[in-house]
Amino acid sequence: MKIPLVYNARSMLQRPVSTGLTALGIGLVVAVFIGMLALASGFRAALARTGSDENVLVLRRGSDSELSSGIDRGTASIIAASPHVAIDAAGHPMVSPEVYVLIPLTRRSDDTGSVANVVVRGVSDAAWTVRQNLRIVGGERPHSGRAEVCVGRKMAQRFPNTDIGQTLRFGGRDWTVVCQFTAGGSAFESEVWGENEQFMPVFRGQVFQSVSFRLKDPAAFEEAKRALEADQRLTVDVYRESRFYAQQSAVLGRILEILAFGITSIMAIGAVFGAVNTMYAAVASRAPEIAVLLTLGFHPVSVLLSFLVESALIALLGGVIGILLALPINGIVTSTTNWASFSEIAFSFRVTPGLLLAGLCFAAVMGTVGGFFPAWRAARLPVIQALR
Repeated sequence: MKIPLVYNARSMLQRPVSTGLTALGIGLVVAVFIGMLALASGFRAALARTGSDENVLVLRRGSDSELSSGIDRGTASIIAASPHVAIDAAGHPMVSPEVYVLIPLTRRSDDTGSVANVVVRGVSDAAWTVRQNLRIVGGERPHSGRAEVCVGRKMAQRFPNTDIGQTLRFGGRDWTVVCQFTAGGSAFESEVWGENEQFMPVFRGQVFQSVSFRLKDPAAFEEAKRALEADQRLTVDVYRESRFYAQQSAVLGRILEILAFGITSIMAIGAVFGAVNTMYAAVASRAPEIAVLLTLGFHPVSVLLSFLVESALIALLGGVIGILLALPINGIVTSTTNWASFSEIAFSFRVTPGLLLAGLCFAAVMGTVGGFFPAWRAARLPVIQALR
């Protein structure tokens, strides 16, 4: 015979202060837990959205990032002539040889004058069609042959002189900002884009760092990879663009997850002790009730389960509080250093339904662990002793 849940609900209402404080403590732990995982999720999503399954990224063989790669013009021309490259409506190959360099910029409204590395990407006209998630949200694209740049929306929010019509200075030259763009929340929104032929002489380079192209048949990636890597004229590594950028987030994403579990585990210990104290106090104050339940024929296991359920309910209440505390951070923009490229990347906290469910499960685990020993004591309480 099981003890009705209404008994646990009434017991919780009889101790509103201790129940509320315990739930609040668990809620704070859950909020931190969700917040840290939302940070890691947002970082991963920003890089995962950067690439497309329909695109290919070509780097120099042995390079693990665009920053360390170098592809000459001859190699870029051979890649553009590949039969696996898609052709646009005008009959041009959808290929973008790109320059990739880092420049130091001072953050906007930063009294400390801290400097961050920002990606400057030189692209061809085809880049705006090769990347399907690009949207101009103000101004117009840079004109060929002019010292003009377009900045990502998230980058513009964090650095000065990035509004349309203003001037950015880097590479020993002034560059007029003529547009801002979004890229589906991807890492491109943390970059400055301009014409590759304008950037190459400024940065004293005669090579591109990467070549991106649209596949004629997305399902033929492996065939395109084998053909390009086996070509004796080329010394390149070929990646599906989406997978390459997703791999760039692996190290930092894992570190953020470890921090999330490490920090919240320490906090969870305190929350569990709070649940233990609350439930021990409940057992002590309700000893006569427990004796009556046992006398009425309720099995000790039912008493054990009843107190575990009560502890879990308090924890789930805390989990709901934690969710309500964590929800407002969804979409807040922050930034960190992408260790793969040593550049700053801006991204948004990403609170997903999966993270909310994980927070509730974490709360339930804390409540169950914290309530087990008090529940065990209640189930083993001698009837005669309890009645006294």
